[in-house]
Amino acid sequence: MEEQMLRPYRNENAAYDDVFLFFLNQHKHRVLPPALFNITPRELNQLVAPQSMAFRLLLRNCIPYLELIRWDKPTGTNLMFWPFAWGLTMAAYDQRMPVATYVPCLAGCLFAAFIIRSSACTVNDIFDRNFDAQVQRTKNRPLPSGRISVKAASVYLLGQYLIGVSFFCSTMHDLALQLALFQLVPLFGIYPLMKRLTNWPQAWLGVAMNFGFVTAWVSQNSPSNNFLIVVVMMGCWCWTMMYDTIYACQDIQDDVKAGVHSSAIAFGSWIRPMLFLFGLTFFSAFLVAGALNHHGLAYYVISIGGLGIHLAWQCLTVDLDSPKSCWDNFQSNGTLGLVIWGGILVDYLYSCSRP
Repeated sequence: MEEQMLRPYRNENAAYDDVFLFFLNQHKHRVLPPALFNITPRELNQLVAPQSMAFRLLLRNCIPYLELIRWDKPTGTNLMFWPFAWGLTMAAYDQRMPVATYVPCLAGCLFAAFIIRSSACTVNDIFDRNFDAQVQRTKNRPLPSGRISVKAASVYLLGQYLIGVSFFCSTMHDLALQLALFQLVPLFGIYPLMKRLTNWPQAWLGVAMNFGFVTAWVSQNSPSNNFLIVVVMMGCWCWTMMYDTIYACQDIQDDVKAGVHSSAIAFGSWIRPMLFLFGLTFFSAFLVAGALNHHGLAYYVISIGGLGIHLAWQCLTVDLDSPKSCWDNFQSNGTLGLVIWGGILVDYLYSCSRP
């Protein structure tokens, strides 16, 4: 639909096609005013940038690369970040870490989540470019649409890996460093292959997306509390299985035609019961984790209470036949991560205030 609307601009204002497409991709799940699509090329010029040819060319060249790392869709970075934040804050609570130490560590977790997610999107799109070309929702991504070449994307990926490796080597040591590099490269490098080998690619993704919890915990603690790590990772794995199965329901028909495997296809008519099972296990795991880490009232009221309410809302309201409902539900998990972190954070800050 966007392509048809943009056709009048192709010859008159080609330098801004990518700008407008980028805007549309950001807002494609919202109802946009019809007047937006009647805008003239001159008005579009005035809307998106000053009259600078260098700036125009910069926009045109940079936007496909921002799209490749999903800069306009931060939910994935949020979902990557929360396990890092949970692991760090639980460790800080356990160790009574000074707040002055905690804040820069949390900022480091945010950057780690961003660079890992960015490289994961890039490597995924390199592998999946032919599949993406057959799916309505993904056919206009930079690689299947031809706006970025495979060679350029590969160089871009190597640059992201270089930044990630440099960052981890300068901020982590020993086992924590090995774990961070393991998540950065092989965990997400293998994930696209799983879509070709198994109906459960989300099972691998569940480990890859949440491995930051292990890295953050180990970076602040000795890895002696192995049972806590196992319990939290089991809960996080179920969380990813839940939200990514819902996400996969958006493309279920196109995926079947393209030969892409997913848990949404594998579960068939059992999708909703499986979502309930994953949600219940997620809830139970974090309930046990609170006891193992000796959390206080704030954790159980805010984190566990909020988790239970949010999971119930997701299971009751998601319409698996509606791509918009699936997308909105998927995005809401970013808020769920914040709720869980909120309870852990309050517990940690309260522990710091005690003598």
